Amino acid sequence: MRKIEAMQITEVVERLCVEANEHLPEDVKDAIRACRACEDGAIARGVLDDIIENYEIADREQVPVCQDTGMACVFLEIGQDVHIVGGDLGAAVDEGVRRGYDRGYLRKSVVKDPVRRGNTGDNTPAMLYTEIVPGEQMKITVGPKGFGSENMSAIRMFKPSAGLQGIKDFILETVEAAGPNPCPPMVVGVGIGGTFDKAALLAKKALMRPLDSSHEDPFYADLEREMLAKINELGIGPQGFGGRTTALGINIETMPTHIAGMPCAINISCHVTRHKTEVI
Repeated sequence: MRKIEAMQITEVVERLCVEANEHLPEDVKDAIRACRACEDGAIARGVLDDIIENYEIADREQVPVCQDTGMACVFLEIGQDVHIVGGDLGAAVDEGVRRGYDRGYLRKSVVKDPVRRGNTGDNTPAMLYTEIVPGEQMKITVGPKGFGSENMSAIRMFKPSAGLQGIKDFILETVEAAGPNPCPPMVVGVGIGGTFDKAALLAKKALMRPLDSSHEDPFYADLEREMLAKINELGIGPQGFGGRTTALGINIETMPTHIAGMPCAINISCHVTRHKTEVI
């Protein structure tokens, strides 16, 4: 049994909140640069040039890459041989978010009540997702999620008779309806299977996967490539001004489901698809 101090978790979450907001992952930067190379319209090229300049300034000046520094989505893969000591896990994560958003001068966007509102003042609570895995380590991923893109997400409880075509149509329908709202070029996370709630979680976890990776199942890897091409044929383009680049990538995650269902969730992210991971 390995002991991990709650304070260590707080310190890691604090650091990841700042780093994730200031530095885009290299795979996202690579995808943006690749899209810039394939664009042939002056407006689309200009928008992508501005996006590249923006993340370069954020890297250099260590400032947030976007004014919407998001809700702190924190994914914990906790080894079953880990024992957390010295404090409560949830409180440790929230304290890390509180410190990180304060230290990084990050916008605090969380409200106390979904209807009556009222800012919490420190961007807590974090959206915390835990998973027990083998081993004696803890993998911490912080993925700040802005709501210009989150609001464009959707879920549909398909019957199996809808088939693969139903899923394809749903993806395109959701992206087309989103249009310029999620600050394209977007990243599309798709979760298929499980239950109502699990499909949504799969879609959000899909956004944490590198854009230069593919689903391990060739069937779904082919589907990712096919749907990315079809999304980019929609012509929405960078920031909605038209062009060949509507999405940087589409990641699909799947799991078993009930014989009577085929849940499908789509979690859309903007071109500022942020996430940072550390293993302790």
